Amino acid sequence: MQHNLSRGPAKGGLRYSSTVTLDEVRALAMWMTWKCALVNVPYGGAKGGVRFDPKLYSTNEIQRVTRRYTSEIMPLIGPVQDIPAPDIGTDEQVMAWMMDTYSVGQGHTTLGVVTGKPVPLGGSHGRADATSLGVAHIALAAMKHRGMTPAATTAAVQGFGKVGRGAARFLADAGVRIVAVSDEYGAVHNPDGIPILELEEHVATAGRVARFTHAEDLPDRDDLLYLGVDVLIPAAVEGVLHAGNARRIVAKLIVEGANGPTTQTADEIFRENDQLVVPDILANAGGVLVSYFEWVQANQAYWWSRTDVESRLRDCMNAAWGRVVAHADKCQVSLRLAATSLAVETVATAHLMRGLYP
Repeated sequence: MQHNLSRGPAKGGLRYSSTVTLDEVRALAMWMTWKCALVNVPYGGAKGGVRFDPKLYSTNEIQRVTRRYTSEIMPLIGPVQDIPAPDIGTDEQVMAWMMDTYSVGQGHTTLGVVTGKPVPLGGSHGRADATSLGVAHIALAAMKHRGMTPAATTAAVQGFGKVGRGAARFLADAGVRIVAVSDEYGAVHNPDGIPILELEEHVATAGRVARFTHAEDLPDRDDLLYLGVDVLIPAAVEGVLHAGNARRIVAKLIVEGANGPTTQTADEIFRENDQLVVPDILANAGGVLVSYFEWVQANQAYWWSRTDVESRLRDCMNAAWGRVVAHADKCQVSLRLAATSLAVETVATAHLMRGLYP
């Protein structure tokens, strides 16, 4: 699904999920348009989805699904048309299969057709952690904006997958005390702080955060949302903060690691309570930034070091944060409205400048 091509080729993730819908894909494609525009990446938005649960299938079956899907959409994708990337249920191996299938069809290797590939196949250093690192940069900037110092700040991370795991680690490295973490199976809490590296090792073995030696299990995974922490990072799925639970949220700073975790009603409640919400199109834009870096590297056949990638990511995320905060202050609006209006204006300007071909 392609949303807008005014500023460049389409860009977005491929999602494998038993619950994915056409409306979900449409919404995510639109989100990608605004996200790319906000961080000044010359792409439009796109998204793809296949309705099946990869956890229930073998590696060979997932490969066959991937190659067939790629062959079906081959006329629509390409390094100057539409560049897929990993999302829920997909990873760098899926991207390698997509790149290979497309390349066989073209008769030559085309590294730039997808991003999020393994490094030996033209992937970028730092891509795997890019979204997480971007969330951490924005969280730290927002904390500074609110007069918080990392050493005196507590945080809870909902979701310990591709985004939440790295965000927890990077924030802990910066001195933030991560006191609670959850996943789809449960949640753990330690008011003195959870050792994130050890939790990662536990999850690698146990497959879930529950029953971690250095923390207590919470009765319900959603209990994490209501803890008395300074920062809450919803990094799981859509719609977890809503009218039914928003008034129970204590955190004064909410940084959206996931796409669409906050409903409109919850947003209004948080603003009434002076709780700052950093919107998804800003907070989790690190992934598309480094995807863009990977695409640039593939087109130039010149590869950057991890230091180069992470330095450019930090600069771009901080620059986007500065633009959004300045616009919010100038117009006296929320960060979400400021980010969205800046993104829409960027796309609209490009569309109007291109005009209509008679």
